[in-house]
Amino acid sequence: MVKLPLMIIMIYPVLVFAQPTNPKPQLKASKATSPIKIDGILDEAAWKIPDSAGYFIEVEPHEGSAAKFPTMVRIVYDDQNLYIGAVCYDSIGRKGIRVTELRRDFEISKNDVFGICIDAFNDKRNNVTFAANPYGAQHDYLSFDAQLTDIYWNGLWKVRTSIQSYGWIAEFEIPWKTLRYKGNTDHKQWGINFYRQKRSSNEVSVWSPYPRSFSFNRMEFAGELNSFDTPSPSANFQVNAYTLGSQTNSTLTTSSNNQYKAKAGGDFKWAINSNAVLDLTVNTDFAQADADIAVNNISRFSVLYPERRQFYLENASLFSPGLNGTGGSMFIYPFFSRTIGLDNGVPVPISGGARFVNRSPEKNFGCMYIQQAETDNTPATHYAVARYSQNISKQNRIGGLLSMKSNSSKALYSSNTNINASVDGFFRINEKNSISVMGIHSSNSYQNKQGFAGYYQYLYTSNAIQGFFTQALITKNYQNETGFVSRQDVISTSPAFVTNLRGKWLPFKKWIRAIQPDAAAEFYHQASTGKLIESSIAIYPFWVLLHSGGFFGYSITPVYQYLTEPFAPLGALINPGTYHYSRSTFYVSNDPSAKISYSLIYDIGKYFNGRLASTTATLAITPVPYASLRASLSNNNFKELGAGRQSGNVSLYTLEGRFAMNPRLQLNSLLQYNTQNKNAGFYVRFSWEYRPLSYLFFVFNNRLTNTAERFREQQAIVKLSYLKQF
Repeated sequence: MVKLPLMIIMIYPVLVFAQPTNPKPQLKASKATSPIKIDGILDEAAWKIPDSAGYFIEVEPHEGSAAKFPTMVRIVYDDQNLYIGAVCYDSIGRKGIRVTELRRDFEISKNDVFGICIDAFNDKRNNVTFAANPYGAQHDYLSFDAQLTDIYWNGLWKVRTSIQSYGWIAEFEIPWKTLRYKGNTDHKQWGINFYRQKRSSNEVSVWSPYPRSFSFNRMEFAGELNSFDTPSPSANFQVNAYTLGSQTNSTLTTSSNNQYKAKAGGDFKWAINSNAVLDLTVNTDFAQADADIAVNNISRFSVLYPERRQFYLENASLFSPGLNGTGGSMFIYPFFSRTIGLDNGVPVPISGGARFVNRSPEKNFGCMYIQQAETDNTPATHYAVARYSQNISKQNRIGGLLSMKSNSSKALYSSNTNINASVDGFFRINEKNSISVMGIHSSNSYQNKQGFAGYYQYLYTSNAIQGFFTQALITKNYQNETGFVSRQDVISTSPAFVTNLRGKWLPFKKWIRAIQPDAAAEFYHQASTGKLIESSIAIYPFWVLLHSGGFFGYSITPVYQYLTEPFAPLGALINPGTYHYSRSTFYVSNDPSAKISYSLIYDIGKYFNGRLASTTATLAITPVPYASLRASLSNNNFKELGAGRQSGNVSLYTLEGRFAMNPRLQLNSLLQYNTQNKNAGFYVRFSWEYRPLSYLFFVFNNRLTNTAERFREQQAIVKLSYLKQF
């Protein structure tokens, strides 16, 4: 099996990359003849131009059909900005609009949306997307080969919207400085596409069509933007300074402690040219970052909490190649930024750092250095990472990554240098077939251990069927202190397929969009012995997708477990040994954009030597786009489990609230309570974006740990940031 990646690479040159054959639509951009005020109205003389993009094609539900709801797009420009005006017609006007939230980077799937995807290098692989919903919330991200995505990238741009009797209007202002393009001002052709989602009917339409199973960011299917002049790219600077004040009160049963802190720092960004960006950070602070949402883990996998800190989210796709859980349950990242500045989830001060990134149609290079400050319990630690990838042919690339963590001895920490080197490749053989490979070597100076991790993955994507085959290896001595793996000492094998059955033969065609039976298997062998330690085969005999976006389905999963050491999910100790059991799971969800939406997963059956019934339920209430309340329950009821034949009930309650005056003035809250350990957490954040990407934050955290010594920590934070672009 380990020879497969090499065989694939050897035969790759004889494979032909398939290109779309349909003629691409074209649009001309016009020079603005008068000033434009961004207000969502489009009443300036500059918008009265003949050239427009108005013939949209459905992707969902009827691929290739003319869109039922028309959309009209015009593009103008001046020396400072690119402007896009879109009129999204709706036969029932305001009543047809669905919006569930106003936060930045809202969930596309739950809202009416208009979006623009721009390939300014016209290389059919690098692109940036700007999107808005009818209430003016912004969503933006960077995409590379429609495979790597910087979903949390926040560019400096502006959009305003208005809702009319005939639909809604979106007016975008995108500064040339926010875009990256070739330096030759005579280069006047970009790749571009437009996206419209009409959520009440769940219709997706685009200007330049692509297969339903593909992403909007597959730029080989994009149209062309022609006949416009761009200013020469010039160096531009951003300074994002902040000041912060906080009070923290920590209370034990017998003592308490108050801490007051004032802090200042900031980030400096220098876009040296259209390809290269240098970032510097001093006294880095992430006080406004969203709180982690707790989980009760009943699997043998480590939980991967997402990165939420802005500095590490920028250019994350460049520094985060790896296996991301889309081809099975395994995660393998040679570099994972949450290893920096966090100690078991608790923030550790960052003294400063620097990052340099150079992206071009031919290659990508990046390096980053972060110094973690010394604390009472942790030593000063240095982190460094360097990444290089080379684009090959149309949509293929190879690359490598080198990461290092070095710290001196202190308290429970010994002096150690951890170095990890990886090589990787992505090969899109044709429109439907792709292969990813990676290998990582790790070494530790303290224990003098060396280890290896790696994987290969084959992915097939078409309208009728999607499937993958993934195999991964993590050796017993693999220890990457700057990365993440789901589990150690394992060989995983994960094949799966999903069918997408559509057509006139479907029953209840008024409600049902597709029937999607599928199956997914996972096999785990212990790498050091070769023994099978876990397997599961999940069979979904039916899965029904509704036109509304809701679904219902059922699965049955036979499971084999061989425990080599004790395992204690939900506090019940399970002895080593062999276990066979089967689980049945029921799924149901209604329209996620409805004012009252719900989802339910009920999983029941044997579990090791006992029985377990797990319920995951969510209820979301969104009476108006300005307010939403979301309650969720994760409940595990177990009987006769473990060596002690224990029975019990463990629940995790979560309540989230979002309230907004507009997309720039918001109040968010999160409340969680875990009955397993009696821990509770409460988080509130007020944010005001008083100018683009400049914020005032008020944050309150309350954390209660109900151990023998009852511990409570309360923290109040005020933070003001100011971003200036030169």
